[in-house]
Amino acid sequence: MKLYAEVAEQYSDFAAYAADSRCFRDWASRAATDQALLGWIGRLPAIKQQPNLVFAAARWHGVPAPGPYENLREALLCDDGSIRDTILRRSTQTNEVGRLATLAPVFARIARKSGPLSLVEAGASAGLCLYPDRYRYRYEFVQPQRSELWPVGDGPILDARAKGAFSVPTHSFEVSWRGGIDLSPLDVDDDDAMAWLETLVWPEQHERRARLRQAVQIARQEPARIQRGDILTDLPSLIDQAAPHGQVVVFHSAVVAYLEPAARERFDELMRDLVAAGACRWVSNEGKNVLPSITRTGPSIPENHPTFVLGLDGVACAWTHGHGSSLRWLD
Repeated sequence: MKLYAEVAEQYSDFAAYAADSRCFRDWASRAATDQALLGWIGRLPAIKQQPNLVFAAARWHGVPAPGPYENLREALLCDDGSIRDTILRRSTQTNEVGRLATLAPVFARIARKSGPLSLVEAGASAGLCLYPDRYRYRYEFVQPQRSELWPVGDGPILDARAKGAFSVPTHSFEVSWRGGIDLSPLDVDDDDAMAWLETLVWPEQHERRARLRQAVQIARQEPARIQRGDILTDLPSLIDQAAPHGQVVVFHSAVVAYLEPAARERFDELMRDLVAAGACRWVSNEGKNVLPSITRTGPSIPENHPTFVLGLDGVACAWTHGHGSSLRWLD
């Protein structure tokens, strides 16, 4: 997703990214050419112009989705300030646990050499992705066609299609400590906050919504340590807290995209310095244009191919679907 781009470009890009939602694809593509609506959105602060946030706020105030674009347009252009206020107060803090199907194999690779892991999530939201050891993972291979189950934990099954030179790990891994940092942490016991997370799930994706509810229940059984802070300045102190408990692994997924471009470069430099100093391992999972230094270490990605790039210590190891439904291993 092209955040901080011109509004029309953001919405056009999101229409291509939202291939899994007919409603959002329609809304975004039509908004991208609707000058009146672009003007309304353009009066929002830059970080608040993002399609998923605007669409979620409209849905929060009763705009049906799936539903016709005209309803969205009327609600925004005739807004009495309520939708705008929700956009300004809320954030896109999607906790998509489906991404763990792409992250967990990298965690296992680290744990095989290092033992128990101390997980630190940058941009943790409610911390729902801090429980990779609670799930089972099922990978569907196309060539040859087969299905392999990896029972890391005894919880719900997360599915992903697998391509490339990917081998399902044969060993489990232990998480000895879990914590995170976020500008506005969400409390898993706050029903209003969890309802907002559900609203951020794309309209037709009932399976994702059910998965989110399962993840909330898992997190409520063992709340992680989520502290309020800025990943650019406060992350090292959280790493220090995690270090006595095991191999520290800092990870993030669809988080750095929300930083302004200069701040993304600062975060990249910070993480490379921490890895070089031996303070942690670094697992990144961001859109292909978010951390170019990592994307460049893998094969060239076609311009019209939307994908996340999964990296370990600054080196690309897979292309992944933004919600974790597929991975193409690169090494």
